[in-house]
Amino acid sequence: MSETTANLLADLIAQARHAGADAADAVLFSGASLSVARRLGATEQVERSEGRDLGLRVFVGDHVAMVSSTTIDPAGFKALAERAVAMARVVPEDSEAGLAETMTPPEAAMLDLEDPTEPTTEHLIARAAAAEDAARSVAGVTNSEGGDASYGRSVGYLVTSAGFSGRSVRTSHSVSAVALAGTGTGMQRDYDYTSAVHLSDLDDPEAIGRSAGGRAVTRLNPTRPKTGKYTVVYDPRVSGGLLGHLVGAINGAGVARGTSFLKDRMGQKILPDGVDIHDDPRRHRGLRSRIFDGEGTPTRARKLVEDGVLMSWLLDSRSARQLGLTSTGHAARGTSGPPSPSPSNLYMSPGTLSPAELMADITEGIYLTELIGMGVNGLTGDYSRGAAGFMIRNGELAEPIAEITVAGNLIDMFANLTPANDLVFRRGTDAPTLRIEGLMLAGA
Repeated sequence: MSETTANLLADLIAQARHAGADAADAVLFSGASLSVARRLGATEQVERSEGRDLGLRVFVGDHVAMVSSTTIDPAGFKALAERAVAMARVVPEDSEAGLAETMTPPEAAMLDLEDPTEPTTEHLIARAAAAEDAARSVAGVTNSEGGDASYGRSVGYLVTSAGFSGRSVRTSHSVSAVALAGTGTGMQRDYDYTSAVHLSDLDDPEAIGRSAGGRAVTRLNPTRPKTGKYTVVYDPRVSGGLLGHLVGAINGAGVARGTSFLKDRMGQKILPDGVDIHDDPRRHRGLRSRIFDGEGTPTRARKLVEDGVLMSWLLDSRSARQLGLTSTGHAARGTSGPPSPSPSNLYMSPGTLSPAELMADITEGIYLTELIGMGVNGLTGDYSRGAAGFMIRNGELAEPIAEITVAGNLIDMFANLTPANDLVFRRGTDAPTLRIEGLMLAGA
């Protein structure tokens, strides 16, 4: 950890203790990014940004307050600390608030989260151009919303009055393309993207462009199927959304409040036999990998669901205290708000069938490639989302469909899903192709 930054945050905490805080922690996030946007063969935007944000959290008895600043000036630390302590003394008590029990983490180098090579503006322009040119070369593509490429490097520091000091570094590279096919009111739009910690792991920009163009063309002239119950297959691009709904329901903060439809299901089967849900913060070069969480708690890989049985909540230290448990190392935080539970590299275990085998016996079904809106009731698990994709006829993808709504209840959906064997780690939250029986579809 940078000794200068560590000492800076330690000085801020000392000021907070001197002002009357019983305990405190401080975070500092710094980052730099470079991005370019290219459209119709011309560079439209080149943007570089740099910034630093400082956050201080203080505890006075059972009272807690946070202050933040974008000005990192030691001369102002005394006033910043005094303001935080004064705020803490007038806010309501929070008996579960407090520092996490932490330990010094191992070196983060083992996760390989820092690419030492920073691309130039010219390199990013070339990647964006390659993606857009490939998209525009697809037969049937009539326009483009452009190709983008970006690079970023972020550094985070955490120091606590309990003696914890930690530093995390992460780089990121990305390329995306958005293509349009058709004309007038019949025009269709689609996209593709790739992101990675290291440039060497990034997908080929031309492949991204061709994929975006091909997806747009296949969506031309969509129809609306009849309203009814269908077997629905989720493309990997959208299947991860179901994992998002699941981890939202096992977030310790919601469970402690009693606002989750899974709050009483610990130790019970919620997914079919053989299906596991993993959270792996120690994945090599993972998009969300981290050695310690936002409170300094060491992380470890764990199965949230094992053989279909719910095994763990996502907990930070506060939600863990509320539930009489211990933190699972899932605290995430910024500079202006308290920590809250959040997953890292989340994924569902793959099944044994290929996507083609998964669909082979479907006489008439739905294949989803896009979901719209966030129509999920966290209390009941009721699910309703706008969607688009393709009909499945006799086990094969058929005509495109749009302007439909799929609905069900997540408890039933989780219990009746079947994963394919095509899991690929691309998005931070990943699932294979998923088949779910008996969803309602609102169409024509």
